Amino acid sequence: MKRIHIYGVMFSGILFACCTQKQEARRPISHSSGTFIKESIERNKKLINNEETIISDIIKKDTANDYIASPKGYWYYYDVKSATETLTPKKGDIANFDYEVTDLKGNLIYSSEDLKTQNYVVDKQHIMMGLRDGIKLMKKGEKITFLFPSHMAYGYHGDNEKIGTNQPIICTVTLNNFKSGTPKPE
Repeated sequence: MKRIHIYGVMFSGILFACCTQKQEARRPISHSSGTFIKESIERNKKLINNEETIISDIIKKDTANDYIASPKGYWYYYDVKSATETLTPKKGDIANFDYEVTDLKGNLIYSSEDLKTQNYVVDKQHIMMGLRDGIKLMKKGEKITFLFPSHMAYGYHGDNEKIGTNQPIICTVTLNNFKSGTPKPE
């Protein structure tokens, strides 16, 4: 009995010693200096600057069209501008449009037949960032050509089919119609 009592006291002492030790979190093996993020930012700045230079050269050579610079970082011109329509699609409206996509040299990537007529719930469905903004500029019946740098198009990922990594594109969009996406009260 004395032996069990001695073992019990020893076990309690060990348990007490283990529980009172201060536990310290493991330190990371390496420390990040932030250079990867800094390098990535510089790489993206150079990419955007290069794309904007190419687009600027296209605009300078195209004297037939009047380009408008968007505050979002893309350029566009009207192929067909409506003189009578005044309304533009807003959030929740359903926009019906056709479009085609070319590269900056004018080579066809997707024809309007390839892409089919689209119905898009404005700002509630996922589409290319540039189109999301550009459609809200359009009036019924208008046709606009947009020059999108890659960050307004499909970005560093591409579309997994014909549009490559960091590829700027040209989209020619015709807004066929749009209607209110909110149900009318009965």
